Amino acid sequence: MSRRTRHIGGGAARGSGGPSPLSVTVTRTVRFEEVDALGVMWHGRYASWLDDGREDLGARYGIGYLDFLGHGVIVPLKLFNLDFHQPLRYGQAYSIVTELSWNEAAVLDYAYRIEDAAGTIMTTASTTQLMLSTAGELLMEQPAFYRNFCAKWQTGGLP
Repeated sequence: MSRRTRHIGGGAARGSGGPSPLSVTVTRTVRFEEVDALGVMWHGRYASWLDDGREDLGARYGIGYLDFLGHGVIVPLKLFNLDFHQPLRYGQAYSIVTELSWNEAAVLDYAYRIEDAAGTIMTTASTTQLMLSTAGELLMEQPAFYRNFCAKWQTGGLP
């Protein structure tokens, strides 16, 4: 299992002294449009599912894409990793568990676990997003609004 996916399921936070990962769960059912001719979840849909988890976590904590953009920051994907364990099929219920791991750098490290209704792990994944100015310049430090968010996260001041 990769370094970013080991946090899923209660592992320690990444980096020394950091708080536990933030987590959200999104529940869905595999739709007809998401499967191939065999009724198996088409691999190309997983990117969208992971984005559902990131969007939900961002909305919950005020660190969504538009929050970053409102502070002059964009957060494009740098790394994207999927590890398929078992296929999902049409009509099958599943959950996307998304965790944001602590990192003092100007990056967002997410780990994901897609489970069926019985809790069986179907897929694990990880993504890393960089922080750039809207002009495309790589930020070497976290922007002030995200540093403030991290200070609340580290002291347990988040909802």
